[in-house]
Amino acid sequence: MTTTEIRPTHSIPATGTKLNTIAAQTANAVAANSANAVAVFAASATAGDGVSSDVGIRSFSISVDEPPVLGGGDTAPNPVEFYLASLLSCQVVTYRFWAERLGVELSSLTLHAEGDLDVRGFFGLDDDVRPGFTQVRVTVDVAGPDAPERYRELQDVVDKHCPVLDLTQRSTPVATELRIASA
Repeated sequence: MTTTEIRPTHSIPATGTKLNTIAAQTANAVAANSANAVAVFAASATAGDGVSSDVGIRSFSISVDEPPVLGGGDTAPNPVEFYLASLLSCQVVTYRFWAERLGVELSSLTLHAEGDLDVRGFFGLDDDVRPGFTQVRVTVDVAGPDAPERYRELQDVVDKHCPVLDLTQRSTPVATELRIASA
């Protein structure tokens, strides 16, 4: 068994609240065995009609499509819209965990995101234009009884610890394997 000393950047209060309890249990599990720190997430996709796809994640099914201007039937959100949804929902989770951990009260929390995408990159019209978002803007509307500086502190901690924001701000190695079946 491998043991690791855990030195969290912010102590986990022993309040017994649900999210702090999860954080404390995770810290204890990782301290007991560093292998417990690694979580593997997976998804699979099958091509549908046109440019649509059906995605499986655990026991969930998600449809993905494009608007007609991008060759789709507009039957579902497109991949970059799902990215925005992933970013916002990850921010909500991270705000909830860290508000509880820092003792910051949230009366309401609403987020909005929009991203600029230059289609010249996707369509190969200009190889100097990246195919992904050139900028994403996130607006967080928060209300509660705490002082404004406490919410700014919360935002700083959330932006530092949000996994999907991290995926965007830092390069993540991706290995792609092509397997060709015989017809």
